[in-house]
Amino acid sequence: MAQVSLRNVVKTFPGGVVAVNEVNFGVENKEFVVLVGPSGCGKSTTLRLIAGLETISGGDVYIGDRKVNSIPPKDRDIAMVFQNYALYPHMTVYENMAFGLKLKKYPKEEINSRVTEAAGILGLENLLKRRPRELSGGQRQRVAVGRAIVRKPMVFLFDEPLSNLDAKLRVQMRTELHRLHIKLQATMIYVTHDQTEAMTLGDRIVVMKDGIVQQIDTPTNVYNRPLNKFVASFIGAPPMNFLNGRIMRKDEKLYFDEGNFRVRIVEEMFKPLEDYVSKDVILGVRTEDIYDKLFVSEAPPENVVTMTCEVVEHLGSDVYIHMNTGSNVLVARVSGDANPEINQDMDIVFDMSKVHFFDNSTEKTIV
Repeated sequence: MAQVSLRNVVKTFPGGVVAVNEVNFGVENKEFVVLVGPSGCGKSTTLRLIAGLETISGGDVYIGDRKVNSIPPKDRDIAMVFQNYALYPHMTVYENMAFGLKLKKYPKEEINSRVTEAAGILGLENLLKRRPRELSGGQRQRVAVGRAIVRKPMVFLFDEPLSNLDAKLRVQMRTELHRLHIKLQATMIYVTHDQTEAMTLGDRIVVMKDGIVQQIDTPTNVYNRPLNKFVASFIGAPPMNFLNGRIMRKDEKLYFDEGNFRVRIVEEMFKPLEDYVSKDVILGVRTEDIYDKLFVSEAPPENVVTMTCEVVEHLGSDVYIHMNTGSNVLVARVSGDANPEINQDMDIVFDMSKVHFFDNSTEKTIV
């Protein structure tokens, strides 16, 4: 079984810099798990600890039933795909893919069989005699993946493999990696700073910040039920809007008062917010949960807010509207049929059933 388990894993670099701090998570057999977070959050260091390319300062790493803390990378039965491809420039595609097997003294027939099989999976059959300089970026990355496939490891590790590709090629390669996982049914751990890659590839996502795991869950749950403001802001494009304000009570109803406007909170959120009445909180609302009133058939008057349109971005099917409340700036993603004008006041509607509230001091999710 190709399971991976990290138990209280710590990595401290010289000078006392803690890059990974008490990380705990498990990866099930055949699961695709994505480590995601901003630069410097510890995700690549965590991957290198699994691979054995960094020494562990504390805790344990298990691959299958083996504790691998002191086992060299070559004996961990893993294959790693790097951001820079790491291909040998003087070797052909075939030779690059076969090199690791030759070092382990596999029979020629077995090497040829494995390379041919991997080339077929990745569409490299016609490129086996070429050298890396004769390939495009996407082709080089497929060769790097093929070199990992031929080893038939217990676990595949990917360290930002698409970062050097242009936007169109990243989308194409992302789809190919997804198909590859379905075909191979292999255990894969993937590192990226791109939340779109994380959302589309991962069975589960591990969101990291400052070496600490913030949340582990399915992409849908991380998006819809973030545990804190950081996760809410990092997952989603454009990012979630955040408004500072106060919870107010009037006539047995609760409102969020931003200072320049007030919106009514739905009843199912009353109970968790009771302790926050007359206190400052942060309201989070995603761009797609703000509507142009002109396109809403029944808009509760208490949730209609007038704001000034400052910037308009037309993206075909969608329009991004940047608005100013007087105290906060927010972005709404509305239908492409909308035609707002800069410096024009417009009425927008908050979908209050989908907003999030965060504690003003801890930034943890209230509801």
